[in-house]
Amino acid sequence: MSGRDDAITGFLDNAGWGGARRSLLAGDASNRRYERLWLADQPAVLMDAPPDKGEDIRPFVRIGRHLSNAGLSPPKVFAEDAAQGFLLLEDLGDNLFSNVVESDPDAEKRLYLAATDALLALHDAPLPDAPDYGPGPMSTLATLSIDWFAFGASGAHDPEGTKALEAAMKDAFDALAPWQPVLVLRDYHAENLLWLPDRVAPANVGLLDFQDAGIGHPAYDLMSLARDARRDVSDATRSAMIAHFAQATGKTTADLEQACATVSAQRNLRILGVFARLSLHFGKPHYVDLIPRVWRNLSADLAHPSLAALGHVVARTLPDPTPEILRTLKAKCATVPTL
Repeated sequence: MSGRDDAITGFLDNAGWGGARRSLLAGDASNRRYERLWLADQPAVLMDAPPDKGEDIRPFVRIGRHLSNAGLSPPKVFAEDAAQGFLLLEDLGDNLFSNVVESDPDAEKRLYLAATDALLALHDAPLPDAPDYGPGPMSTLATLSIDWFAFGASGAHDPEGTKALEAAMKDAFDALAPWQPVLVLRDYHAENLLWLPDRVAPANVGLLDFQDAGIGHPAYDLMSLARDARRDVSDATRSAMIAHFAQATGKTTADLEQACATVSAQRNLRILGVFARLSLHFGKPHYVDLIPRVWRNLSADLAHPSLAALGHVVARTLPDPTPEILRTLKAKCATVPTL
């Protein structure tokens, strides 16, 4: 048994869960790991987030408290140890949006509109202290696509392309209608949302993986879900979400569609870089398999007339993710220690 295993055992003993049955639940793109626990008939989830690997449970606890105060459904915290990186959490079940919609495709629109309502409730809440995800930081993050995806494909750095992409992304943000900053959860997608039909809206949407939340554009999480990197969302559902959000917020459809295309383009550019980095640097090649969908989503975003200039820069600096390029990214798995 490792020192980490001993520490987990001690944490669970102190929390009164030392006799629980344990099974591996999941890992994710970070260094966090999850286990499902059973004590008698009560389930719980253990989050193992090692501080020595850069993890910190405190933002999760703090943002989770904010979400609860807004009437939403993050998992309740039963026990915590920030120094060692352990959380004992409420188990919200297995009804991930992705699972529910896979078994019942007709449920997609209903669930996604419920998730839109959860966002509207979140946006009505006072802002907590959180990092700035405004136009400046987000434009910089978009350049991960060049620094990792394009670099991984070609082996060449492109500092001028990086500058051009950042400038074009910032110009696209500057062209948006005025907007009121809100808390954005950033990873608001079908594998981080749980359907909780026994709870009253907006608490009928369970929330996971929100520790990286920051202050940004109100359309960001909407498009994180509507243009998911992990599953295709129907055009009808996406249009219904945008129309519902526009009506609820008093935004014109034209202004909201421009904002949706812009924040979604930024997100997809960032994700191209993140997924490439997860293979090249962190040794997780399966994320490369998601890149074609991200590219399709980006192409759809860039079709908006307001993003023509950004589209030209993307065409000049980023390669199409051909099968050959995807093979190259996988072949270089875990070979890039740093840029």
